[in-house]
Amino acid sequence: MELWKAIVLGLIQGIAEFLPISSSGHLAIFKYVLHFSTDTGILFDIMLHLGTLAAIFICFWKDIKSLILEGFAIIGQFFVSLFSFFRRRNWQPVLTTPYRRFVMLVIVSTIPTAILGLLLKGFVKSVSGTLLFPAIFLLVNGCILLLCDRLRSGTETEKDANFAKALFVGTVQGVATLPGISRSGSTITAALFCGFEKEFAVKYSFIMSIPAVLGAALLSAFDLAEETITASQLVSYIAGALVSGVVGYICIKAMVKLVRGKKFQYFAYYCFLVGGFALCYHIFS
Repeated sequence: MELWKAIVLGLIQGIAEFLPISSSGHLAIFKYVLHFSTDTGILFDIMLHLGTLAAIFICFWKDIKSLILEGFAIIGQFFVSLFSFFRRRNWQPVLTTPYRRFVMLVIVSTIPTAILGLLLKGFVKSVSGTLLFPAIFLLVNGCILLLCDRLRSGTETEKDANFAKALFVGTVQGVATLPGISRSGSTITAALFCGFEKEFAVKYSFIMSIPAVLGAALLSAFDLAEETITASQLVSYIAGALVSGVVGYICIKAMVKLVRGKKFQYFAYYCFLVGGFALCYHIFS
């Protein structure tokens, strides 16, 4: 892969993955309208996703560090409580801190995401081969973003958000595998609809994506043995990953301000424009 192409794809990944405009929808348009090949190697896809994951880790490292520590604490406390139950018939609570609840909220959200991701995998692959469905889903995404701006900020955070709402947000994340539906835009909208506080909705949207992206990367990694790359390709891959990470970091920082200032409507108009163009291109080309 040429260096310039890796940089362009890294730029698209970093911008469209975190801003609510759908990276998959834009890649489909680039592929068909501009005859820009998006059929890259498995390693490059993994590295792009690792670049965007690095941006999430840097932005929310304090929260992620606490989640990791509390995750291990949950496991330890579970066995302590189990031992106590069998010995004294007294079950001790496990989710005793806000971050322990946060860990469980993310786990609950990941379950429907994984199930829907597997169920929709074949459909997503088939509809990605045409501009029709990405165009339609981009138009749907615009409607979702308009709804987001009309939702008021709730008050729920990791302290009091319930697991039924986490299940709903995770289901929306699973549906967002459809090309043209923005994962960040749809999950933030779903979180606000559930009454999440705005900054927590953004934080939750990005942190809950970590298990999904890591899982997808690990599944793809099993096919790496069949792929061979040259030194020049590796340089291009690294450049693409760095670009996606840097641009992704900037976009994440912007998202909180955009949600707070009810600026999603501008991205909605953009999605209507791009989706309408892609639909016309599909019909008349």
